[in-house]
Amino acid sequence: MIYRQWIASLLFIVLLTASGHTPTQNVIPKTLIRHVVVIFQENQSFDHYFATYPHAENLLGEPPFHAAPNTPAVNGLDDESRTHNPNLEQPWRISREQAANLIPFCDNDHGYTAEQKAYDGGRGDKFVESTGAKGGKCPQNFVMGYLDGNSVTAVWNYAQRFSMSDNFFNSTYGPSMLGAINLVSGQTGGAHPENLKSFRGLGASIVLNGTMIGNPAAGFDDCTEETGTGVSFAGQNIGDLLNARGITWGWFSAGFTPTRFSSNGKAICGTEHVAANGRKMPVYDDPDPFEYYKSTANPHHKSPTSVDMIGVTDQANHQYDLKSFWQAAESGHMPAVSFIRGPQGDDGHPGYSGPLPEQEFLVETINRLQRLADWDSTVIFLTWDDSDGWYDHVTPPNVNHSQLPKFDLLFGKDGMCGKGTPLAGIQGRCAYGPRLPLLIISPFARINFVDHDLTDQTSIIRFIEDNWSLGRLGGGSLDELAGSFLGSFDFDHPKRDQLILDPKTGEPDQTP
Repeated sequence: MIYRQWIASLLFIVLLTASGHTPTQNVIPKTLIRHVVVIFQENQSFDHYFATYPHAENLLGEPPFHAAPNTPAVNGLDDESRTHNPNLEQPWRISREQAANLIPFCDNDHGYTAEQKAYDGGRGDKFVESTGAKGGKCPQNFVMGYLDGNSVTAVWNYAQRFSMSDNFFNSTYGPSMLGAINLVSGQTGGAHPENLKSFRGLGASIVLNGTMIGNPAAGFDDCTEETGTGVSFAGQNIGDLLNARGITWGWFSAGFTPTRFSSNGKAICGTEHVAANGRKMPVYDDPDPFEYYKSTANPHHKSPTSVDMIGVTDQANHQYDLKSFWQAAESGHMPAVSFIRGPQGDDGHPGYSGPLPEQEFLVETINRLQRLADWDSTVIFLTWDDSDGWYDHVTPPNVNHSQLPKFDLLFGKDGMCGKGTPLAGIQGRCAYGPRLPLLIISPFARINFVDHDLTDQTSIIRFIEDNWSLGRLGGGSLDELAGSFLGSFDFDHPKRDQLILDPKTGEPDQTP
């Protein structure tokens, strides 16, 4: 089968060249995938979105969900774990109304140490006291809440038509930027400066002994939300490997285009919108991980010199506004690898966003992608950057050990995060972190399929590396350990039909 894929890819490039078009890259992909799109959302655990999949309550007034016959089971919450849970509070279903009126105002603790403590050496019984939302109007049981197909209806419908994983993990514990950095480099070690406290005066270390364990500002980004000294990394990221092989790529963020420049030439990204909690906030959400690396940064948010140059190295250096993605994709210049970040208020993050505005953004984006001329050669990896501390009953596999005093507490202060030697000797990367949702949406994705193979965020890097023969990043990157997604694909029987959903309800759109 691999041989047939290679021949088909070679034939495509020969025909494309003969027709007068230049291929988007000079490396023949190993599969029939010529375009990878990663949609990177915020802060959901697997159980939070899929605890009872494929069974929804189907209460009156909520969009109904009815699973297809023979839908495979996932490793979710059974009756015992929902009614006799070892945590202080029991798991509970968040209604669609609560999804709209509670989640945008409450948020869990999702720090590097807090999440480890929640798993309590594998018992998974300390979520309420370790990561639970504290104070205000947030209920004590908030952290134990889960949604079903009457609220995250679109996500469940994508799982029905395409492939999903129930064994996909954050590459380490902790908040957004750790997930974002791991997504592109598999490496949170090698950070500069080597020790850094929180910019917000909380006293917490966010870089410790050269390893990032929090959310510091990017060292090469004028528009970062934080203030103070930015953090940079000296190692390689996936963009460097793509550049070395001449393969087009880009990170595309909503609101990336500056609204103005200061007197000293600093870019100001002032575009705002009203989030689900009713507050104005910036559209540009700044975990753009490539802005932490000098080789792939665009500090002043310069625009590409032309649509034809989107994905190619010029003054934008592969960092773009989301509008640039659509300009390129809809004019036949879709990069081989694209990372998409939507507006901050639509990213799903509890405390200001939520599953309903997120669903609108996801559906509108995925509908539009399916209508592209390049859809027949595209895969979408839809995933999230961290778990937000939401309850998930599966203790992550302890594949990479770490012994940072006071910070690594997965097995208590004596056991820390295991006694073994960490990969490349880098401390502060207790791995894997919490289980996350992952969907694989493509004409080549297996239909209504659940992949149980162990994977993590760096498996996305590995797919890109393997598809274009890039090699590994090295230097202790967790791509060295990453599992494969190939079991979720069927390249011999591609699907030509589209799944167009209603952005408001998440149900299949019946409009002709």
